[in-house]
Amino acid sequence: MTPRIFVTGAVGVTLWLAAAVAHAQDTAPAAPPQSRVLVVSGAAGSDEYAGRQKKWRETLVAQLTTRFGVPASRVTVLAEQAADGLQAATAVNLRQAIGTLKAAQRADDTLLIVLFGHGTFDGVDAKFNLVGPDLTASEWREALQGLPGRVVFVQTASASFPFLAALAGPNRVVVTATDSPQQKYDTVFGEHFVAAFTPEAPEADLDKDGRISIWEAFAYASDASKRYYQQRGQLSVERALLDDSGDGVGRDLAKAGDDGLLASRLFLDPDPATASGDPSVTLLIGRRNTLETELDELRRKKGFMPDDAYARDLERIIVDIARTSREIRRRIKS
Repeated sequence: MTPRIFVTGAVGVTLWLAAAVAHAQDTAPAAPPQSRVLVVSGAAGSDEYAGRQKKWRETLVAQLTTRFGVPASRVTVLAEQAADGLQAATAVNLRQAIGTLKAAQRADDTLLIVLFGHGTFDGVDAKFNLVGPDLTASEWREALQGLPGRVVFVQTASASFPFLAALAGPNRVVVTATDSPQQKYDTVFGEHFVAAFTPEAPEADLDKDGRISIWEAFAYASDASKRYYQQRGQLSVERALLDDSGDGVGRDLAKAGDDGLLASRLFLDPDPATASGDPSVTLLIGRRNTLETELDELRRKKGFMPDDAYARDLERIIVDIARTSREIRRRIKS
């Protein structure tokens, strides 16, 4: 059994690593985390909008399967028309697709779900328009219940705001294009969210590390959507929100808050560190994953902790994550 070492900081990382490497021979290597994608292009309502949705979903899938290395076998697409090998975006097909994903998804994996189309709100619940009967936000929550791993749910349609509270939970990032269920106009957020993953938007990579986190894609799309209306001299009819703390409240790009910590650590492409072949790097990645899990647990306990205790533990974990990440980068470069 690996000794438990509680020394923190750079010395703690070194001691932990030495102890872990010494016992690594007795531990089978864990399979690297995987990313899966479900793209749902719902009822378009017009040929013009059908063409836009087709372009968005095809661009997103092309970028994720090439630039970001997500295998095509892990990408599921449902569209308005069952053609070119795609299934129709019906409630039945959607539930079957989610069931298949539940069976394949592991605790360390990430599932990205992106909805392109139209939404409605009847005063009680929001719906995403499918081919045939629609699914309400509550029905989406039931369908996703029990799905392991981390889930990123991006609802780019109009009247999408109620999905934020309905789907929020542990290990989830929920993004909505609107901050009100009364916003019933067509949105542009989906177009810009897709653009964040293309080479044509290098500014989406905020920290210039060559990768696009979910937070970076959200930030880029939020800012680009705002500029879309400003350039046309129009009042913005959409304001995107992101929740990853599980409270269902969320925040927009300009607002400070706890939301964004998980999203900023979630990437769809494989971690370059996992390809190093260095056992010590693999162990450090495991340590970082453990710390990130500890961070998520701490955030869920925030409401039950004194503010000073929460701030102290938060700082400790974030600093330890940063030091571990720095050590990973140093070993990869050496």
